[in-house]
Amino acid sequence: MITQDAKMADISIESIMQQYSDMVYRLAYARTRNKADAEDLFQEVFLKCHKANQKFSSEEHCKAWLIRVTVNLSKNLLTSAWKKKIVLKDEPSWNSENYSTSPLENDKGEVFYEVMKLPEKYRIVIHLYYYEDYSVSEIANILNRKDSTVKTQLFRARELLKQNLKGEYDYV
Repeated sequence: MITQDAKMADISIESIMQQYSDMVYRLAYARTRNKADAEDLFQEVFLKCHKANQKFSSEEHCKAWLIRVTVNLSKNLLTSAWKKKIVLKDEPSWNSENYSTSPLENDKGEVFYEVMKLPEKYRIVIHLYYYEDYSVSEIANILNRKDSTVKTQLFRARELLKQNLKGEYDYV
């Protein structure tokens, strides 16, 4: 009988991509707020996964590894000298009238656009907590932050969302 761990050790890059492609793309997009950069990061993450030939002990290990790589690569992109020298004529507009080619068609709505307006440190914790269902301690491990920092960032992000949404969504 083959155990779950043995199955994960033999998993192919194709099946990893099939299972986690949406998660990686959503996270890359949440970090960069740019479709082209998210697509580049998506390719780079799975290329790195293929080259690393990583043997994962579980599905959770694989997911955490992909999230960590996506976060690190997006951080590298956003702090690169080339990216810092780019000056956009117009800031991206996150309202639904001006943004018709969202890669997250199912998520288009007022909450999505308000989340995209949040500072990066808040967007990432919101994404990991609500979209990927990670606990505060798991997010702290992934982002190399203290639990209290993650809790504070979640609290502040929720407060900003409540303020920006004018209390329409009290469950946020």
